[in-house]
Amino acid sequence: MKNWLPIEWTIGLRFLTEGIMQTVFILTGIAMGVGVIVFMSAMLAGLQANFIKRVLTSQAHIQIIPPDEVARPLRRAAGVVEGAIVQRPSQRILSIDQWQTVRTAMKARPDVVTVSPTASGSALAIRGDAARSITLTGMEPDLYFQIVRIPDYIVAGTSKLESDDILVGTELAKDLGATVGDKLNLSTASGATRVLTIRGIFDLGNKGANSRNTFVALRTAQSLLRLIGGVTTLDVTVTDIYAAETIAQDISATLPVQADSWIKTNAQFFTAVRAQQSSNTLIRSFVGLSVAFGIAAVLIVSVIQRSKDIGILRAMGTRRAQVLGVFLIQGGVLGFIGSLIGSSLGAGALVLWHSAARQADGTELFPLLLEPSLFIAAAAVATVTGVAAGMAPALRAARLDPVEAIRG
Repeated sequence: MKNWLPIEWTIGLRFLTEGIMQTVFILTGIAMGVGVIVFMSAMLAGLQANFIKRVLTSQAHIQIIPPDEVARPLRRAAGVVEGAIVQRPSQRILSIDQWQTVRTAMKARPDVVTVSPTASGSALAIRGDAARSITLTGMEPDLYFQIVRIPDYIVAGTSKLESDDILVGTELAKDLGATVGDKLNLSTASGATRVLTIRGIFDLGNKGANSRNTFVALRTAQSLLRLIGGVTTLDVTVTDIYAAETIAQDISATLPVQADSWIKTNAQFFTAVRAQQSSNTLIRSFVGLSVAFGIAAVLIVSVIQRSKDIGILRAMGTRRAQVLGVFLIQGGVLGFIGSLIGSSLGAGALVLWHSAARQADGTELFPLLLEPSLFIAAAAVATVTGVAAGMAPALRAARLDPVEAIRG
């Protein structure tokens, strides 16, 4: 052993190398525990990132819409109510009041990234004898495509839109027997009609969305929906996706609009993500406890086996703090080396699983996310756990009476 090492390190490392079988067994246990933690953490992070990507590349983080229309009782005279029963009115397609002012206020917020105006409503798409009810969305492509990545989902044609163009889903195109370049006759409840050319066909990965959603230029939708100069929705993206609900509530409280976040509109999905995070944390905690108890058990056995050696060291003048340090160092070294081996095993297993687990179309099931911070955290936590696990046996060793230890 190197002479320049402190005595605590010299003795601690010698104890580890002399009890090589115990050291190998505990390192195997630590490596397996850390490997499980790294594998699960990286895999769940990849799955969650994939889920979030699928949800948030097909919708805005926050949608700003006009407030609901509310019926008010008629009054013939002061204090006299004309109708005793007030029913909720049907909700018409309305433009956001002074939407340009609202958009300016949104763009001024530091937590907002993109604001895209859209005009949406129902329409009927007709081609020959086939007719389908659709959701017509008019937007400004340069802004809207920063929120909903329609160009990434185009399977035929192009996403470029002119005033007489339309983008349709794969299911709608199949139902209407249409392809790129064909004409569709659109009509709305307001009585407006227009013939549009299919410029592109997209696949959002959802059959319902592919059979219902269509996209046109903003001015085209405004004309069909009789919303000249108006918009029904402001789609917003924010810097922190998990703060979307808080931001939406603040917008609703400060402006005369209604703001719905993706967290609210996808409540079940968001609950599933939170449950996944909680279960991952719980599993990692139990694995960490198992590793800690394993280290503690091995070091306690080491204290019992080396009682005479500890007694001799104490009789030779070794301080209690130095004896304490011997076993704390052993715990830390075991945790650190075990974390390095375990991180390599976990990363290797994840790479193999990522290459083997594929979706039906052959694409990856989840993105491979192996961030350096994960390995740094694993090494730090394992080292701290090892030191903490060595505390009890270290205190026991430090309290040994030299005379009784030598006699025993």
